[in-house]
Amino acid sequence: MDSTVRNYLDQYGVSDATRRFLDKSQKMFIGGAWVESSNGATFDIFEPSTGGLITHGPSGTTDDLDRAVAAARQQFDGGEWRRLKPLERERMLHRLADLIETHADELAEIEAIDMGKSVTFAREIDIQGTIDTFRYFAGWPTKLHGRTVEPSIPGNYLAYTRKEPLGVVAAIVPWNFPLQTMAWKVAAALAVGCTVVVKPAELTSLSTLRFAELVQEAGIPDGVVNIVTGKGSVIGAAMSTHPGINKVTFTGSTPVGQEVGRAAVGNLKHVTLELGGKSPVLVLDDADLASAARAVANGVFFNSGQVCDAGTRVYIQRSVHDAFLDELIAVTRTLQMAPGLDRDCYIGPMVSAQQKKAVAGYIELGLREGAKLVHGGGSPEGPGHFIEPAIFAHCKPDMRIVREEIFGPVLVTSPFDTLEEAVSLANDTPFGLATAIYSNDLARVHTLIPQLHAGSVYVNAHSTIDPSMPFGGFKDSGLGKDLGPEQLDYLMETKAVWITLP
Repeated sequence: MDSTVRNYLDQYGVSDATRRFLDKSQKMFIGGAWVESSNGATFDIFEPSTGGLITHGPSGTTDDLDRAVAAARQQFDGGEWRRLKPLERERMLHRLADLIETHADELAEIEAIDMGKSVTFAREIDIQGTIDTFRYFAGWPTKLHGRTVEPSIPGNYLAYTRKEPLGVVAAIVPWNFPLQTMAWKVAAALAVGCTVVVKPAELTSLSTLRFAELVQEAGIPDGVVNIVTGKGSVIGAAMSTHPGINKVTFTGSTPVGQEVGRAAVGNLKHVTLELGGKSPVLVLDDADLASAARAVANGVFFNSGQVCDAGTRVYIQRSVHDAFLDELIAVTRTLQMAPGLDRDCYIGPMVSAQQKKAVAGYIELGLREGAKLVHGGGSPEGPGHFIEPAIFAHCKPDMRIVREEIFGPVLVTSPFDTLEEAVSLANDTPFGLATAIYSNDLARVHTLIPQLHAGSVYVNAHSTIDPSMPFGGFKDSGLGKDLGPEQLDYLMETKAVWITLP
């Protein structure tokens, strides 16, 4: 750890537990053992608020992946995990949730330091969401069952179905919500009896490695959960084609997800893909403009805009366009930009220098395209990868800032006249992850909901996530669902059983 990061931790009074973890030599978790990369290679892990070096992570190889898959395979095919009764799996998952809750403040600090996000939001949303997800899926092992059937064909049969776990699940996790998204994938897989190999993002691996220590402490058998860190181009690509893996669940960009899907389908793996978004927001003329402005600002600038379902395209009914835009700008001015460990931080840094450059490039592109920048968009001087929230007005549908996922604090707005025009503008995208409607007229809202092509529709709010509700997109935003009972169907096979009776 360089002095810049150490001074940063001192400034904000980071806990001794977090310091001890960050000062450790980081290793992968395979088959219950902490191991270095098979070739000894490492990668640098940087802190986004200062740009300083935190530590090094092991850069896994395909040999390391083979070892992780073998460990997961052994547990699934005949190990202790496969022999556990459903109630025993439930107790283990609750024990793991208890440990995450006990160490919640430490995990929030690690997440804020590694990713740059607000430590306050990391504790309230990321870590609490992780706890809630494990508790929700802990309740499912005793409730998974097939059905009996009365056949119509001639003869005397007992016919029933069995629900059985798929096998080894490869979870490829993004960098924006490292721990919470990992929980979405791992908790459900463990609940049904699968084993997992997790590939955290190279940019943000630390909270997942700390989680692996808690997995061990919870008494989950060795090999049930394995963590392989390193390059997505190496580990992630190999997961998609590995013969020992039964399913790949991926969250990330659409182009990479398409590559994962093509590779996995080549050897008939099950696939869940939660991909990119360019989510539209419709502000109708009967909306409460002040509360809508607060919700819209939160829906796009939360986590510094590094959110897949962020409401980045806002269409405002013309009669309230100017008034709403004024409200939105006023709210945005109140959002404090600060280092992630600052308890008052709302807008933290971009996750990396590369991401900051990409987002700044889109802001420059929007200006060249003729969009009107009505707020922000600058890059403050000093350390860290900060970008001010940017709001563009009067954007045209063919502009790249309107059509492409930016993954940063950039909002584009346009007026509309009729609901038919609003629907057309909202659906004019290859993405279909989420959409939001702001209106107090339930008749208009319920008329709009079936017409919008998106996996989630938020009304007078944005990004309302709960473990009991499915999350996943339409069109280029992905295949399958995370969360909710719907996710379980993507992790199990249905076996039909026929018994001929005398």
